[in-house]
Amino acid sequence: MATSKRGNVWLAAAGLVINADKEWLVVKKRYGGLHGKWSLPAGFVLPTETIDEAVVREVKEETGISCTVQGMIGFRTGVIRGEVSDNMAIFLLKPRDESEALRVQLSELYEAAWMAPELLAADSDVSVMLHEMADYVLEEGFNVIDDVDPGAVFGYSAYKLFFKK
Repeated sequence: MATSKRGNVWLAAAGLVINADKEWLVVKKRYGGLHGKWSLPAGFVLPTETIDEAVVREVKEETGISCTVQGMIGFRTGVIRGEVSDNMAIFLLKPRDESEALRVQLSELYEAAWMAPELLAADSDVSVMLHEMADYVLEEGFNVIDDVDPGAVFGYSAYKLFFKK
């Protein structure tokens, strides 16, 4: 059985950032299965952060765009070669400042761009997940509930729930 530095259960976060013109923030990866394809800014969750903190960090690192989480809109899960549980929460985000310039993380990406979902749906260089997402209305998601405490017995230093109202 193959293992990596992440073990055999992976947790990642991806961000669908939508600007005032209803364009999506997309990136073109330099590596892996998404090499050369448009996809969402995404990455693995660090041990010291919640999954929604991870998506804000990843979007900022990859594109230079500061965002706020509006809610969780989806979850992708799969098993790689019968060995690794690969899981990703997809969040809806809003840019904090529409005038903020894109700054591409060139070590991981070829480019980043704001694109209309209709263009992405027609583009052959788009990830399967992004292509599927282009057919859905994604402006509403699961709302964040961050003012609850499950109790000291659990030892959480951060705790949030995501539900659809």
